[in-house]
Amino acid sequence: MAQEQERKLDFFSKYLTIWVALCMAAGVLIGLFLPAVPAFLGRFEYAHVSIPVAVLIWLMIYPMMLKIDFTSIINVGKNPRGLYVTWVTNWLIKPFTMYAISLLFFSVIFKAFIPADLAREYLAGAVLLGAAPCTAMVLVWSFLVNGSPAYTLVQVATNDLIILIAFTPIVGFLLGISDIPIPWMTLFLSVVLFVVIPLAGGWFTRLYVTRKEGKEYFENIFIPKFGSVTIIGLLLTLVIIFSFQGETIVNNPVHILLIALPFAIQTFLIFFIAYMWARAWKLPFNVASPAGMIGASNFFELAVAVAISLFGLQSGAVLATVVGVLEEVPIMLVLVAISKRTQHWFPKVQGVQKAIV
Repeated sequence: MAQEQERKLDFFSKYLTIWVALCMAAGVLIGLFLPAVPAFLGRFEYAHVSIPVAVLIWLMIYPMMLKIDFTSIINVGKNPRGLYVTWVTNWLIKPFTMYAISLLFFSVIFKAFIPADLAREYLAGAVLLGAAPCTAMVLVWSFLVNGSPAYTLVQVATNDLIILIAFTPIVGFLLGISDIPIPWMTLFLSVVLFVVIPLAGGWFTRLYVTRKEGKEYFENIFIPKFGSVTIIGLLLTLVIIFSFQGETIVNNPVHILLIALPFAIQTFLIFFIAYMWARAWKLPFNVASPAGMIGASNFFELAVAVAISLFGLQSGAVLATVVGVLEEVPIMLVLVAISKRTQHWFPKVQGVQKAIV
């Protein structure tokens, strides 16, 4: 089945970086020359969460949820080391390396180019990104590297729970402030829209189709029909996101590059910390690669919402979180390619069940 899906995705996956660049450019152009479009879409928002973006992310994640045999989730606990890698990397390492790297660049290396007040705002945006590991898009990256759907789901779900407890104190500690007004409704709604709804949809679909047509039909015929939906959803999501940020991106070209450099270093660093740790522990590739992807990518919906709430729409903190979105997809596609080329570093397994027991 995996080979069949890869053949169906060849047209998109072979040139995915090009499609991503074109969609990002299209989004910026729409934001600049057709501002009525993002203005209209912006009306469909609740608790700082864009409903159109949520629907498209749902389309991206739903095909992966279909692949999950929910009885296999129980077996994740038999090999929890992949979860340990994810938890430690995301919560005991990532926020602090993001802070240290960003502080070094914004306040020291780029001191001559960035005013001190603005540097602090950029640092604040970096902290917000660093304390919010990915809870939605990582399911797409896992899909692209043929990661274990069941294990990735548990990695994502446990990170969602940890965010509820750890996000506020970590951000408060690193920013040196207290009583941070975290938009809890944004956090709750994002988890429901990006994880719970597609998960429930995948479960009900699997249950219904399997009972009606049988498991063989579901695995070999039904699931492959959705092979291109994830990629199409990703591309349309990029168009919408960048249409919202078109003017901001065009008006700050130099500072965007200055912000992007430390963020890129951080992304590669965190990925390889988790990835090489997983290799040292001899974890299977379809667990190791998603473990690295979760830390490398960010829960940008939460980071942007908190930045807006704390510092205002026109602040440097918001710009920093937007840059995080801007560079995340191209970098993650590079990491997907690196993962595929290095999967021989890891033990060979066949199927999700063997990967998690």
